[in-house]
Amino acid sequence: MKIHIIGGPGSGKSFLAKELSKQYGIPCYDLDDLFWDNEAGRYGTKRDPQERDALLDGLLQKQDWIIEGVYYAWCGRCFEDADRIYLLDVPRHQYRHRIIRRFVRRKLALEDGKRETLTSVSELLKWADHYREDNLPRIRKLLEAYSEKVTEK
Repeated sequence: MKIHIIGGPGSGKSFLAKELSKQYGIPCYDLDDLFWDNEAGRYGTKRDPQERDALLDGLLQKQDWIIEGVYYAWCGRCFEDADRIYLLDVPRHQYRHRIIRRFVRRKLALEDGKRETLTSVSELLKWADHYREDNLPRIRKLLEAYSEKVTEK
């Protein structure tokens, strides 16, 4: 089974991916790990697009996968290859609360994650609003071609 989960920051993509992974015994992958260079010396360094695309191609060749992330422009094959696509859209107050809660939990070492700063979280909150207003309509339009396998939550 191949599942793609897309939605904005704080929409519940990682949670849903982990739950489905446990339920079906399918490995899950975060597109952030392909997009961002987590080995770089500082937070927010993008990976070379050719390297990112090669990593994505490697994931797509696997028999089963759950891939989750906010990205869509470079993920066309994910949508084509997926058996099921989940589009997550939650109210503004909910995703903002989740983003802030995640930041606090990471700072208190209660949750693993990226090395965020107060500034980066502030920028993420602004970007999440922009994503919902600008990118989400584009994603919905793009996913019309795959309507038979899209579930919106």
